[in-house]
Amino acid sequence: MTVSVGGLTDEQARRRELASFLRSRRERISPEQAGLPPTGRRRTPGLRREEVAHLAGMGVTWYTWLEQGRDIKVSEQVLDAIAATLRLDPYERAHLYTLAGHPEPPVERDSAAVPRALLVMVRQLEPIPAAVINARFDLLACNRTYERLVGGVDELPPEDRNWLVLMFTSPRWRAQVLDWEDAAARLVGRFRAGMAAHAAESGWKGLVRRLRQESPDFGRLWERHDVRGPENFTKHFLHPEVGLLTLDYTQLSFGERSGMKLATYTPVDEESWAKVRLLQESVPASEGSGR
Repeated sequence: MTVSVGGLTDEQARRRELASFLRSRRERISPEQAGLPPTGRRRTPGLRREEVAHLAGMGVTWYTWLEQGRDIKVSEQVLDAIAATLRLDPYERAHLYTLAGHPEPPVERDSAAVPRALLVMVRQLEPIPAAVINARFDLLACNRTYERLVGGVDELPPEDRNWLVLMFTSPRWRAQVLDWEDAAARLVGRFRAGMAAHAAESGWKGLVRRLRQESPDFGRLWERHDVRGPENFTKHFLHPEVGLLTLDYTQLSFGERSGMKLATYTPVDEESWAKVRLLQESVPASEGSGR
């Protein structure tokens, strides 16, 4: 038996830390945030223990014992319910698992919550087309010029706002990207390289499964097992209204933890600059996808 600082065993110290962590997370969630009706003034901030237990579908006594650091075992299902009730982010959820004595679950690093400052930056880049993506190439936000460049982003359901889905299932994308085979292979290689850190995550596995079912071309490129790193290069678009555009693609990362990246498409010549300005001007200022 290993004894930690203060005379506690490692196990006792872990349970005490779990108790403190749960209390701190519970106290930051208001009843309104949890979907509960207001109950007037409270002596302490946040949710009560019985409210957490009710929302998580577990007994009040059992949850109370957790917050008291008792020597009890809980299932992953219960931990997931507590994490959802307390609105833990992926890293807090992993911390909860560790403190509860379970293997750390796969961390979903693809939050769709784009910081406000980044949205402002994307809008201010006009007329340069710009978009925010995550590691899985979900399209999280874009400015008006980008929406006009690729077309129809606002009309897509959320599950289709993904570069891989659009590259392999959208006839417009296939017609617009002049070097489609090279671009598709490059994108699949980057996705496969990124998946090494996300192989156990359902969102990634589900996307591969969907693309293999819907696109023989994706299946063909996927089976090559090629991997590619992030690259800046020149893209050629054939827009149905303004014609050929030649754009330098640049990708800026906002940290490994967030997984978010800013993708910009800077015109390489005056003709392309004139055409992106036309795309920008063709959309009313109240429209666009800077969300």
